[in-house]
Amino acid sequence: MLAIVGEDAVHRVEGLPGESGPVGLTLALGRLRTLGVGALRVALPAPGHPLGLSGPPEFNARAMDAEEAVVCHGAAFGLVPEVSEAGPEGDVHVEVVWHVLPVREAPPADVPSLGEAERELAEALRDATEVLSRLDVAASGPVAEAAIDAYRARAERGREVLAPGYPPRAVRVLELAQRVGLLISLAYDNGHGGAVSASEMAARGAALRPVERTARRAQVAAYNSVVEEREKRVR
Repeated sequence: MLAIVGEDAVHRVEGLPGESGPVGLTLALGRLRTLGVGALRVALPAPGHPLGLSGPPEFNARAMDAEEAVVCHGAAFGLVPEVSEAGPEGDVHVEVVWHVLPVREAPPADVPSLGEAERELAEALRDATEVLSRLDVAASGPVAEAAIDAYRARAERGREVLAPGYPPRAVRVLELAQRVGLLISLAYDNGHGGAVSASEMAARGAALRPVERTARRAQVAAYNSVVEEREKRVR
């Protein structure tokens, strides 16, 4: 439960069948289980990329706006978070309301297998590194180095990036995807890097976009790998 809530002040679930108003997260998870939900899938969609979604359009649209969602396995429900901040300046608390909506029972969009995700991530990272190095526009400098050092320190403090029971490959894929995601964020935060011409800026963006997309696909594959393995055993 702590892994779900993190440092947020409050998590509530709204629209749960059988409930007239919002309920706490613990009660909601228990109720979903009684409704047949055996597991949860993560979706990390972005504009033009409905990663992990299966419809219908209303659910997809709200998930796209939030850029994240959870899709239930075993019952046709999905949850989309709405994040808000409350409290005075200096003492702001994050509150999250998860909206329960019907979903289409269909394979999630564009989610690769763990093997595919690992291979694609390595290839995309290699290609992007080559392009960015040639253009001399990769994120660099003390700010980038400090962020990478902070990431490494966090990784060393808590090596368990997934709950027990996940295959070792899932842990490996997620760790690599998170590192790649950090580098992409640093590259974007660094503006246009060393790019000075419109063509260099366009080339930089063209190099970053597929890597960011591949990193998100790999994260979803890692998070959802337990569900996929369960389905394979059933078949």
